[in-house]
Amino acid sequence: MHSLSQEIEGFSKTNLRKQRTRVTTVTGRRTVETWRDSLLQVEEDTDQDPETVCGYVEDHSLDLQIGVIKPWLLLGSQDAAQDLDTLRKYKVTHVLNVAYGVANAFPDDFKCKSISILDLPETDITSYFLECFDFLEQVKKEDGVVLVHCNAGVSRSAAIVIGFLMHAEGLNFARAFSTVKNARPAICPNPGFMEQLHKYKVTKKVRQTE
Repeated sequence: MHSLSQEIEGFSKTNLRKQRTRVTTVTGRRTVETWRDSLLQVEEDTDQDPETVCGYVEDHSLDLQIGVIKPWLLLGSQDAAQDLDTLRKYKVTHVLNVAYGVANAFPDDFKCKSISILDLPETDITSYFLECFDFLEQVKKEDGVVLVHCNAGVSRSAAIVIGFLMHAEGLNFARAFSTVKNARPAICPNPGFMEQLHKYKVTKKVRQTE
């Protein structure tokens, strides 16, 4: 835990390594997103055979891991959101989809809310907080269970859940980040989201002392 705290406190863009993420769109098109120093490059996945592109998401390495933040608050990838057995296993009643271009797989079976957010460092993730938080609060009032997901369940949805814990429970960034990281170790909000969450912590602290 001490090392995680040091990692959070010592966060700096200059320490970030180049990251590559393979993305499959709903049309089956595959791209590789590479970002470093707040710059994102998107290019075609050269490992893809053009003739294998289909009209749906084809993913041979499913990520069905669910991060249980609270008994009613879950975090995962689009794979989990599109796997009915997984949703039933965790007794999901609601789905908060913050991916871009990913349709809800079971709109008739669950109460779904879609908010298209781009996973870019310059995206103002905090501008989506109110709408997302209102939905999450409603789920809690209804005694439901919500799965929050984006594409990989790593950046956008993680940032939303971290922000929600800060907002709803008054946690500082370190505590909220640690809670979500422990539940789903794969999370890694992009540098822009990390900076905004740090500032959101400061904003909340200022408001509480007014």
